Amino acid sequence: MEQSDVILQGGTVIDGSGAPGKIADVAVKGGDIVAVGDCSDWTADQVLDATGQIVAPGFIDVHTHDDVAVMETPDMPFKISQGVTTIIAGNCGISAAPFVPCDGLPPPFTLTFTDPASCYPNVDAYRRGVEAAGPAVNVALLAGHSSLRANVMGVDLDRAATEAEIAKMSQTLDLALRQGCVGLSSGLDYPPSLAAPMSEMVALAKILGRHPKSVYTSHMRDEGDFLVEAVTETIETGRLAKASVVISHHKCAGKSNFGKSVETLGIIAKAQKTQSVALDVYPYVASSTALIHRFVREANEIKVNWSVPHPEMGGRMLDDIAAQWGVSREQATDQLHPAGAIYFDMDEADLQRIIAFPTSMIGSDGIPGTEKPHPRLWGTFPRVLGRYARELGLISLAQAVHKMTGMSAANFGLADRGLVRTGMKADLVVFNADTVIDTATFDDPERPATGISHVLVNGAVSLTNGVQTGVRAGQFVTH
Repeated sequence: MEQSDVILQGGTVIDGSGAPGKIADVAVKGGDIVAVGDCSDWTADQVLDATGQIVAPGFIDVHTHDDVAVMETPDMPFKISQGVTTIIAGNCGISAAPFVPCDGLPPPFTLTFTDPASCYPNVDAYRRGVEAAGPAVNVALLAGHSSLRANVMGVDLDRAATEAEIAKMSQTLDLALRQGCVGLSSGLDYPPSLAAPMSEMVALAKILGRHPKSVYTSHMRDEGDFLVEAVTETIETGRLAKASVVISHHKCAGKSNFGKSVETLGIIAKAQKTQSVALDVYPYVASSTALIHRFVREANEIKVNWSVPHPEMGGRMLDDIAAQWGVSREQATDQLHPAGAIYFDMDEADLQRIIAFPTSMIGSDGIPGTEKPHPRLWGTFPRVLGRYARELGLISLAQAVHKMTGMSAANFGLADRGLVRTGMKADLVVFNADTVIDTATFDDPERPATGISHVLVNGAVSLTNGVQTGVRAGQFVTH
């Protein structure tokens, strides 16, 4: 008899490759998967019955803002409860490392980092912080372009960087990648980087060529009226820099742009024939970020989810707040600042088209640490499985799992995760395909999903029978 630590017994294994499921046992030892198939000749310290359930790779959330949360709330219940075992942090150009904050930085820095102690001058320091905290999930980090800009340019961000400044940013980025960052992210739609021309991004993205498997992810310059131009710019940046590209949280914002996903996905599909282009999406028709005048002007309905000077306004609609105060939307935005908001500005048909696109990945874009977060923080992955795969039949269950696991691991260069195969890291989730669903809503956003039975992170049982065990086995991960 072979000895293992844990056996998941009798489940239907959907291995993350996109292939359909098959009934098999999975044996885990020392943090690795050591057998997949008939494990009747194995013994284990713990046997978890997965009969009638799906056994899949732990979900990889490719788009998070959890840089600080993994240390401040290391149990990470909003990830573990929905089967997420690995997160990619540092998205949208804002990363906790390498970042030395200074006073007067514009949003969305204020959205993510409220305490300078939460920021780290280099990635080695960030890694030590993660390891000291011992979070429940694995953490991979992108170096944020806006963070690099602030390091070099301070608050003087309303202009293009000089050649000397780009050289300094490039040097910092190269070090970050050598210390374990998996790529570079940008947030060209935000104040810290609005003035950065494409040439600045190309120069920095070229550094990725020194580090195989590194990616350039982009919250593009526009997701509304100039969406097509922004997609084209992002793809061209990757082509000129010879870098792999990931388009972040692809969407078509604003009624005048509904339906544009037909064109943008066509552009992406054409580009994929000659270069590496990927994208991620979250399964909601509302976005969430800082309360910013530019976004306020473009959105129809806006819900304020937090405000520093007026916390009592969290969960209320911006127009109702403005009416109560007898001021305009713009004046209310000023009075609420710094604040965060949910923008209801997308169309379900576009969302479904993007989710169904063969090479789209799933990422939550969740923002932790607020009293009224967007429900995507707690519900993204079960919502795709329950609503879009099971209820609507938009994609198969195997396709849904692939978009959350194997595809994600391949795009971000995480070679030992994302598949249920012998020799891979034992990040695993067991769920009921008939009942898995999100329960978080815009009014009650911090509700855990149902239908997730067991979660293993690096072989340790972190959730069993739907309840967290308190075991935190996450690691800082890189290529």
